[in-house]
Amino acid sequence: MTTTALSRLNALDDSELDAELAEVCSSPTWAGMVRSARPWADADALHAANAEAMARLEAADLDDAMAGHARIGQPTAGDATSAREQAGVHGAGDALLDELAQANADYEAKFGHVFLICATGRTADMMLGALRERYGNDAEAERETVRGELRKINDIRLDRLLEEA
Repeated sequence: MTTTALSRLNALDDSELDAELAEVCSSPTWAGMVRSARPWADADALHAANAEAMARLEAADLDDAMAGHARIGQPTAGDATSAREQAGVHGAGDALLDELAQANADYEAKFGHVFLICATGRTADMMLGALRERYGNDAEAERETVRGELRKINDIRLDRLLEEA
């Protein structure tokens, strides 16, 4: 990351920055909280703003954030971010993808939202194992796990935003 990238983001007007942040997280509340932490002195300060915002999101805001994510095993067609983050499912066999789809359906029926995991660097087998493990959580524990996974995803996306800016 260059200080130029961070300076550019710090200098954007609110609506321009919100548009950039929407590519990181689809919760408008999250974007507003991160924006209000400007100016960020460095990437660590931007990541701290992400962590603080994630910690403060209400249930509806978490729902907004999850709405921006594709179902694991089914990256959004034409979405480079979705494809990159779920690269671990590429090359997975049909049987494994079918298991993943069924586990996703069971999870969604239980929790009422998509299974969310920081998929970067994880194989389809790893994600299926995590999905099955987390299925045993109660709703409150799972909501907090999702919050942590979203924070990790946002950090990766923020780093990418800084690299591309």
